[in-house]
Amino acid sequence: MNSIWRPSRVGVAGTGAKELSIHNYEELAALHAIARLLAQPQELRDQLEQALQEMSNRLGMQRGMISLMDRETGETWLDVAHGVDIQGMAVIYKPGEGITGKVAQTGRPMACKNLGKEAHFLDRTGARRFLNRSELAFLCVPIIYDSRVVGVLSADKVARQVEDLDRELALLSSVAELLAKAVQSRVLEEENRRLRGIVGRSRTPSPDIIGHSRVMQDVFGLIAQVADSNTTVLIHGETGTGKELAARAIHRKSSRLKGPLVQVNCAAIPDTLIESELFGHERGAFTGALHQRRGRFEEAHGGTIFLDEVGELSSAAQVKLLRVLQEKQFQPLGSLRVVKVDVRIIAATNRVLEQDLATGRFRPDLFYRLNVFPLFLPPLRDRGSDILLLADHFVLKYAKEMGKTVRKISPAVSDILLAYHWPGNVRELENCMERAVVLAERDAIETSHLPPSLQALAGTDERKGQGKLNTVVEAQERELILSALRECDGNQTKAAKLLGTTKRIIQYRIRKLGLDARQFRPQKATASRTAAAQD
Repeated sequence: MNSIWRPSRVGVAGTGAKELSIHNYEELAALHAIARLLAQPQELRDQLEQALQEMSNRLGMQRGMISLMDRETGETWLDVAHGVDIQGMAVIYKPGEGITGKVAQTGRPMACKNLGKEAHFLDRTGARRFLNRSELAFLCVPIIYDSRVVGVLSADKVARQVEDLDRELALLSSVAELLAKAVQSRVLEEENRRLRGIVGRSRTPSPDIIGHSRVMQDVFGLIAQVADSNTTVLIHGETGTGKELAARAIHRKSSRLKGPLVQVNCAAIPDTLIESELFGHERGAFTGALHQRRGRFEEAHGGTIFLDEVGELSSAAQVKLLRVLQEKQFQPLGSLRVVKVDVRIIAATNRVLEQDLATGRFRPDLFYRLNVFPLFLPPLRDRGSDILLLADHFVLKYAKEMGKTVRKISPAVSDILLAYHWPGNVRELENCMERAVVLAERDAIETSHLPPSLQALAGTDERKGQGKLNTVVEAQERELILSALRECDGNQTKAAKLLGTTKRIIQYRIRKLGLDARQFRPQKATASRTAAAQD
């Protein structure tokens, strides 16, 4: 076999410290050019294509290709190429299939000096069909973001121009590191596009509930199972997670669909009025009761009653509610008549009622009556790509309402939305997107349209990216200067000449980087100078 495997130089989880190779100034200039174009406000595909073009023009790496990795299936598909016509093609590699599939699966670079003798090379694009493969070397490295493989970068190079495969792999790995964030954003872009395409085919129980994440699919499955029954449901979830939408979906999927759905916000009703609100009252039952009034339970007869924030009920109200659950009947306030009701109860809470049981704040007997079928709604921060799916939905919704042409979210905004912790969950995201649409003047939501709290994340993320680039370049420069000093026995004048710069600049960079040129001087000369000093 002609191919060789190399340890990953880009720091996947579980590996040792990152290895650094020495790049010359021409290679550093290429890396700088790629980093600079990635900082420009362009479409991601255009940025990646231009990066591949820079690789071809400056580094001699031809037919560059970037493939994206599907997180769920582990498959890798070709997304961007330079020097290869991939229009209309669907090039997909299964895990471990071909060189690209192997690199994606293992997270380790792979290179071969003679492509004509490489059995694993598939040439799915057909770009080398009429070329002499024995004259080509092939380089392939993983693109790693946040310690996870998100894609693969590969390129050809004329074999006679390749002196050291390790060096070539290290250079391509440096390019991959610069591309990592853009590729990650591109993965999310494509994932979001595909999700929008299939969301209509998912088993969502209601058009109002949007989600394709695994946790939401589990929720949809539970709703489908419990809907067509009379079982009492207790929906648990933080504020803003969509408990009301889940209750509405259960009602719409049940046999009680034609009956009423009565919603009661238990937290908004004073203790003095809770009994009247839920069970009604007769005229004159209390001061101000000028007319007879039906309670919410009686209004919900034949349908469903949704008790939102049930954990906020007072102890007295909990007793009355428990009686209705047990007996399916009640007496209106100030009345001797008994009202029997056929009502399904769905309750919801943002409190951890198990803790309230321990403190005596909530009655255990009522809790067990309500918690027959618990349904847990995940917070937005745990829903992954649903964040972007929901954001797109709200952008289109409010753009239509306001008559605006806003149609998309910029990659920088997508990064911020995914990085934010969303304490207000879906409700907060909706408010955020409504505000952004109001401020947007063109067809895309930009970071300047986000609330100040989210804009702060943009600055942090930008500084983090700049710091990462500076670290990489500084480390490469350090190794370059150290190598020159080592070769020139610590002579700074010769090292400057070797690097094609001036002694003054080299001295400045040595001080800046905290290097010591004396350590590279020959030991004999150092010893003789030490002896002379002692004499």
